[in-house]
Amino acid sequence: MTARQAAARRRQQAEELCAGAVRALSAEPAVHFRGGRPYRGRHPVPVHAPHARPSPDDADFASRRGAADGLALRLRGSDPGLHAEACPTDDPAARLVFELLEQFRTEALTPAPLAGVRANLRHRFTVWSEDCVRSGLPETARGLLLFTVAHVTRARLTGEPVPAHAEEPIEATRAALAPLTGHDLAALRRHRADQHAFAPYALSLARTVAGLLTAAVTPGDKTEDDDPDEYIRSPFAALLDLDSESAEESPTAASGHSRTLAEAPGGYRVFTTAYDREAAATALVRAELLREYRARLDRRVADQGVNVPRLARELHLLLATPARDGWDGGQETGHIDPGRLSRLITSPTERRLFRTERTAPVADALVTFLIDCSGSMKEHAESVAMLVDVCARALDRAGAGCEVLGFTTGAWNGGRARRDWLRAGRPPHPGRLNERSHLVFKDAATPWRRARHGIAALLKPDLYREGIDGEAVDWACARAEAGAEGRRILFVVSDGSPMDTATHLANDRHYLDHHLRDVVAHRESGTEIHGLGVALDLTPYYRRSRILGLPPDTGNGLFREVLGLLAR
Repeated sequence: MTARQAAARRRQQAEELCAGAVRALSAEPAVHFRGGRPYRGRHPVPVHAPHARPSPDDADFASRRGAADGLALRLRGSDPGLHAEACPTDDPAARLVFELLEQFRTEALTPAPLAGVRANLRHRFTVWSEDCVRSGLPETARGLLLFTVAHVTRARLTGEPVPAHAEEPIEATRAALAPLTGHDLAALRRHRADQHAFAPYALSLARTVAGLLTAAVTPGDKTEDDDPDEYIRSPFAALLDLDSESAEESPTAASGHSRTLAEAPGGYRVFTTAYDREAAATALVRAELLREYRARLDRRVADQGVNVPRLARELHLLLATPARDGWDGGQETGHIDPGRLSRLITSPTERRLFRTERTAPVADALVTFLIDCSGSMKEHAESVAMLVDVCARALDRAGAGCEVLGFTTGAWNGGRARRDWLRAGRPPHPGRLNERSHLVFKDAATPWRRARHGIAALLKPDLYREGIDGEAVDWACARAEAGAEGRRILFVVSDGSPMDTATHLANDRHYLDHHLRDVVAHRESGTEIHGLGVALDLTPYYRRSRILGLPPDTGNGLFREVLGLLAR
C-alpha cells in the first residue's frame, strides 16, 4: 500500500467515525461526509463558522472530531428558519459575526455529562486560534478585531478562559471593546438557551462589530485589497464569502415544457440521420494514446486504494437472486429420483430415494453506465473514468454484466446536419439538428480485462462536444432490453441538462429536455433508470437520482453512493 493510499484510508476512516458521532449527537440519521464536506442526505450542510471547518487533510483527528461535534450541536440546537430570518444579509461583516455567535451559542449548550465533547470543541478552537496567529491575522487592524471578538464572545458564552497564547494579542482590543459591547455580551450569556431571545442581541453586536471593521482600515493597514492572495489564505476567508451558503447547495437541472414538441403531430423529430454514428471508442483513439490513458487511469485507481473484492461482494449481495443449480441426490425427502428407484428392489429399507433442487445466488443483472460526453463533463473525465472502471471490474467479479456507453455529437453547432437544413431553406421546427454520436467503451460481452483500454478512452478530450440525452437513454435501454438478464439497471452520469445549440435555436430551448423526460417515463417499465448528477440535482429527469461530488480525490464514498441507489 502506497503512502497516498494509506492516507486516503485514514481520511475515510476518520470521516466515517466523525459522521457516526454527528448522527448520534444530533439525532440526524442522514448526515454523512463526502470529500470532507458534511451532507444531510443528498444536500450539503452549510458550515459558516471558520473554526468549524478544518482542512480535509488535517491529520489531527481530535481537531476534526471537535469540528464534527460542533456541527452536531449546531444541527441539534439551532432552528435554521429562525436563524435565516434574523441573520443580516445586507452587510457581509455583520453576517460573519452573527454566524460565529450562533455557532458559539450552540456549542455552549453542550450537555454537562459530555465532558469529552467539550474537550473536543475546546481543542478544535485552540488549533484554529493558533493557525490564525501563524497566518498573521492579528497583525492587521481588521484581523485583530475579528480575532478578539471571536475569543471574547466564546469565552463569555461558554464560560471557558481565552487560550493562553491569545491573551496578550487581544488584551488592548478587548479593553477598547468593553464599553461598546458589554451590554450585548451580558445579554448573550443570559439568553444563550433561547435562540429567539438571543438573536436580537447577537444582531446588535454583529452590527457594532461591522461598523468597527469599516472604521478599522487606516492608511498604514494591510487589507484584502493590498494582497488578495494573502487575505484568501486567512482563516476567516471562508466566512467572508457572503454568498457561500447558496454556493453550498447543489443546483437543480433546469427543465421545462416544449410547446414545439408537444404540438408536433409525430412527436420528436430528427431532421436527418445521415451523419449519425455508433462506434467503439477504441476505434477513435490511437493505440499509443490509449496506452498512455490506461496508465494514467491505473495510477488514479491505485491511488484511491479501493477494495475491489469487497465492492464485488457487496454488489453480488445486492444483485444476486436464487437460481437453479442442479439437484442434490440421496435425500430422504423431496422429489423421487428415477435413477434410484431400482434400490427399492435391491434394498427395500433404503430411504434415500429422493432428490432436492439446489439453488445458488446468481447476479442475473446487467448494469449500464451511460456517460454524458458533453463539453462541460471534460473536467470530470478522469473521476468518471475511475468510477466506471472500478465498478466494471467489481461487477465482472460479482458475475453481473456491465456496459459502459457514452453520448456526444459529431460536431459543434449542428455540423453537417445543420448545413443540410440551411440548404433546404430552413424549414420550421426541424427537430434534432446535429450529428448524433453514440460511443461504446465496453459492451456486455467483453470482460473488463479486455475492455480496459476502451474505458480509458473516456480521457480523450476531443470526444466531448454537445449532448442529446433522450436518444442516448433510449439507445442504452434498447441495448439492455435486448439481453437475457433478469434485472436491467441504467446509471446516467451527467452534469447538466440536454444541450445542443443548433437544435435549441431551430426549435425551442426545452425541446431536448422535454424529450428526455418522455423517454425516461416510457423506458422505466423495463429498465431501472438512475441519474448520477455531477454536483447537480437531476430529479427533474430521473425519479431515482443522487448528487455526486467529484473532487480530484473522490474517495470511496462515491462507490457507497452507487451501492445506495442499488439497494433502494
